[in-house]
Amino acid sequence: MSTLSSPFVTPSAGTNRMMLNVLIALIPGTLAYIWYFGVGLIVNLVFAIGFALLFEALILWLRKRPLKPYLSDYSAVVAGWLFALCIPMHSPWWLIAVGMAFAMIAGKHLYGGLGFNPFNPAMVGYVVVLISFPQQMTTWFLPITVSGEAMNLVEAFSYSLGFSDLQQWDALTMATPLDQYKTNLGLNMMVSEIRQSPVFGDFGGVGWEWIANWWFLGGLYLLYTKTIRWHIPVSMLGAVLLFALIFYVMDPDSIASPGFHLFSGGVMLGAFFIATDPVSASTTNKGRLVYGCMIGTLVYIIRSWGGYPDGVAFAVLLANMCVPLIDYYTQPRVYGVEPPEDHHH
Repeated sequence: MSTLSSPFVTPSAGTNRMMLNVLIALIPGTLAYIWYFGVGLIVNLVFAIGFALLFEALILWLRKRPLKPYLSDYSAVVAGWLFALCIPMHSPWWLIAVGMAFAMIAGKHLYGGLGFNPFNPAMVGYVVVLISFPQQMTTWFLPITVSGEAMNLVEAFSYSLGFSDLQQWDALTMATPLDQYKTNLGLNMMVSEIRQSPVFGDFGGVGWEWIANWWFLGGLYLLYTKTIRWHIPVSMLGAVLLFALIFYVMDPDSIASPGFHLFSGGVMLGAFFIATDPVSASTTNKGRLVYGCMIGTLVYIIRSWGGYPDGVAFAVLLANMCVPLIDYYTQPRVYGVEPPEDHHH
């Protein structure tokens, strides 16, 4: 990844290639998502990518920058795509617009654009809408195999635009498997009781666990093409697995299994596609291991004791804040250069 040396350097061919690889890697999981949950995701993608490009163009125009090289580097498309995957399907169009406005303006351009943003833009947008619109952000649809019903593309668009009769679809909404675990464990239900709900599969939720498998395969493609390095995904997944295992062994009746944690929510997507964002992640190999561990640990803490059922977005943003510090302390020592003297004697 070539770093952009000054704001006037247009995005390099390296950035384009990298972002394109990310988009290719997202396709299998996205298709699996549509297969299990219906075409509403296509509506999310159309709105999110459309708004991402719109706000990107608007800011570039205001900053008097050339539009073409920046709009064609695919970074706005990646941000929109990731955001669309994180929000509930059939989200209203205005919620997507608010999220993408924050992602592109506050998350990216206020800091100087691609290469200068300390936070992952898609996660900035996601957290803003999660905190601002809790009702819309907790209305998830059942997998088609469980509900037996799905909207067609026209119905999905009219639903997102607010023209459709919402009552008829309300019966198909539910809390996510992560949400159900969190709520029911809080009510002192046993894991075995909770898992009797038809929305649970082998490890995670029906559909969700398979989508996670495809994110994992997409991640392997990113590793194979050297788009990302192994340090962040391995350390993040390793940390989630380690903590989940420790607590699960202590009390398997009232703690979700390690498999459930790995294959539910945004962990797989986060490990390969979000935490690895080259601009906002740590830049040293040792730092990447610390950064990935930190995200995995925070995800487990937020899921187990925090107020939000998933926690991947918050974990990534908190780790983004620590990147300068992590990088500072993990810079490899240059051969032949003495470590600085400690002056605090």
